[in-house]
Amino acid sequence: MGHFYYVRHGESIWNVENKICGATDIALTEKGHMQAIETGKKFLEQNIKADEILYSPLIRAAETARHISEVTGIPARVEPRLIEQNFGKWEGTPRDGEAFKKAKEDFACRYENGESMLYLAQRIYNLLDDIKAESDNKTYILVAHNGLTRMIQSYFSDMTNEEFAAFAIKNCEIRRYDF
Repeated sequence: MGHFYYVRHGESIWNVENKICGATDIALTEKGHMQAIETGKKFLEQNIKADEILYSPLIRAAETARHISEVTGIPARVEPRLIEQNFGKWEGTPRDGEAFKKAKEDFACRYENGESMLYLAQRIYNLLDDIKAESDNKTYILVAHNGLTRMIQSYFSDMTNEEFAAFAIKNCEIRRYDF
């Protein structure tokens, strides 16, 4: 069976400021650029092979993917379905805000001016189904966001709502997922 690799983008300005980024297009910090370059080097050091990098259209993920591609020589292209969840009115607010934590419990409700967890699940699960169908012939690196990390993890393992809400990976962490 096939597999793919997932990388969360490098540190962004709003990560440092403890703000919810979501679909707001926030740039990497200088540290984030360096993390992305180091991640590309890790792929080489660990002899991880991939055919293509697919990345979110948001600049923090696009720049991370660009750095990884430049270091590894793996071609990269935008995959619109990898855009971070639109958290609507919560974007730019504190990530650890109590009202936001409560709003995350309602999977079927759209965030005001945003998208629901169920809509995000449909988008990401469909993408993963497409990648799975190609996984015997191609290996991908996906470069995207922490909100998507939770959804991808839930595709591969059962999670309670609390586990889902708490699941996270570090900036530029590399995770392998096996189908």
